[in-house]
Amino acid sequence: MYDYFKGHLVSSQINSYRGSHIILDVNNTGYIICVTKRTAEKLSGLNEDVKIFVSLIHREDSMLLTGFLTKEERDIFNILQSVSGIGIKLALLILDEFEISELIDIMIRQDYKELSRAKGVGVKVAQKIILELKDKLINWANITPPDVSDIESKNVETESVIEVQSVLISLGYSANEAKSAMKEVLKYKKDCTKTEDILKSSLEYLSRTL
Repeated sequence: MYDYFKGHLVSSQINSYRGSHIILDVNNTGYIICVTKRTAEKLSGLNEDVKIFVSLIHREDSMLLTGFLTKEERDIFNILQSVSGIGIKLALLILDEFEISELIDIMIRQDYKELSRAKGVGVKVAQKIILELKDKLINWANITPPDVSDIESKNVETESVIEVQSVLISLGYSANEAKSAMKEVLKYKKDCTKTEDILKSSLEYLSRTL
């Protein structure tokens, strides 16, 4: 229903009875938007217009908005929400603990011990999240492997390039957008050879250009 709101930041609350949240004035309407503690801290003290990517959560007895500074963080939040038993609070706590590239790398490596660092995530919950989400981030069985034949880099394995493009597509980017980002990254960052490094740099490139 909503992709993002752009408006004037009225306040940013890190700790309150509602949890971390901001109030955003959009055309004289104030929206209360739940955010991660990290986002609230970044916005604290600002008195300016901001762009917030949102996800509307509609329950039987309530509706609330969650907000994120990047599209990627919002989309990962929605993916986390698809895991049975992972609610809004826990999904936000996970995003408070890890950067997006870190979280995706954890999924790729299936490192449930690292994931269990997040507050409220025990070992069993971490294993469940990885089991359910790895295939959603890199769904090898249900997508046609992307054509990466024109992405050249002597120091990078073809499998890493395919893996990164699959993750970017799962986050909502088109195959062409993903390929363009990787081309730029591999062209100018010669030391960018590992999957997690290519992914992180590609996300940074896409956030600047789209």
